[in-house]
Amino acid sequence: MTNQKLVIPDAKSGIPMAFPIAMPDSALFPLNGNRLPLKKLLKKLAPNANGARINALLDSMRASSPTRRPSDTEDHASWNLHHPSALTMFDEIEAAATGKQIVVFLDYDGTLSPIVEDPDRAFITSEMREAVRDVAKLFPSAIVSGRCRAKVYDFVQLTELYYAGSHGMDIKGPSKGHKSQKRVSTKLNCFLKNCHKNLIFLQIFLMLNVCNVQGNQTVLCQPARAFLPIIDEVYKALIEQVKHIPGAKVENNRFCLSVHYRCVEEKKWIELADQVKLVIKDYSQLRVTHGRKVFEIRPTIKWDKGNAVEFLLESLGFDESSDVFPMYIGDDRTDEDAFRVLRERGQGLGILVSKGPKETNASYTLQEPMEVMHFLRRLVEWKKVSLFRH
Repeated sequence: MTNQKLVIPDAKSGIPMAFPIAMPDSALFPLNGNRLPLKKLLKKLAPNANGARINALLDSMRASSPTRRPSDTEDHASWNLHHPSALTMFDEIEAAATGKQIVVFLDYDGTLSPIVEDPDRAFITSEMREAVRDVAKLFPSAIVSGRCRAKVYDFVQLTELYYAGSHGMDIKGPSKGHKSQKRVSTKLNCFLKNCHKNLIFLQIFLMLNVCNVQGNQTVLCQPARAFLPIIDEVYKALIEQVKHIPGAKVENNRFCLSVHYRCVEEKKWIELADQVKLVIKDYSQLRVTHGRKVFEIRPTIKWDKGNAVEFLLESLGFDESSDVFPMYIGDDRTDEDAFRVLRERGQGLGILVSKGPKETNASYTLQEPMEVMHFLRRLVEWKKVSLFRH
């Protein structure tokens, strides 16, 4: 089985929505004894698009994370073979990172804190905070989250970290951090001079806040700043539109919005999705993506957690270094953008936090935040022993 995206216009708003669906490896379906290519099949489905849309949407909302693969014993064993535990294989990771500058990237929800019904109560434990603090003392470290940067900072309360909120559309770092921090301004200036080579970076150049010190944090990047008035407008509209759906929660992450349905009865999911699309149908500047039991509403600019990782590596002076070893730990579908970037760079590794098989670009796995904490502690212990030996 492979995963494809089923794109079907909503029956009411006409907005095209993409939903992941499981497909046979051949990307063909049997139909009346024949096999039709995917595109032809979708064309045949068009007259019944509303029913197909509902089924695809429900399947997607049930999964709402990196796509789950079959969980039979054989498949689980095979998946574990290709995505082994980062704790079990720590010696292998240690060997790959030896002699290189490790940079640590961490998702928040489901990685540093457990997934909870009320997103405002996704608190980090004091033990996890201490583990993250110890990591940040030894390695440049960042939290990359779909949450509002300020909210993640309120949860974590560590000034040693870089914080990339709103899927990396709002990045701040410590004004007095690692030795490499002093290179940030110079590297960013170089980065901006090359913006004309790429339309995406030209857009960033026009909307960027660079190295403005605010308190003990330095503003590095806010590529979606121009979208703030629209996002605020849509936030107010969503609050009004979904208030009649019990359990629905709209979260303003400043540069993007989240509509949580973890506490919504499944029979109300389609209604909630329809209300979300109804609100954004007149806003071509925004797009809807899917996270873990949440709809994410983001600006249409090409910017995600993968771009945030690249930007931070560039800012820290590691863009052209062969001696850097980035590690990204995350549990959500949105973290796959960062995993993919590291895989394409051929540097470092991704670690997926998951208890079951999922389609992923990560190389290793951890089952839950508790294992993430153990991994971070082991990373710190290994580094301290290495420093002592030298």
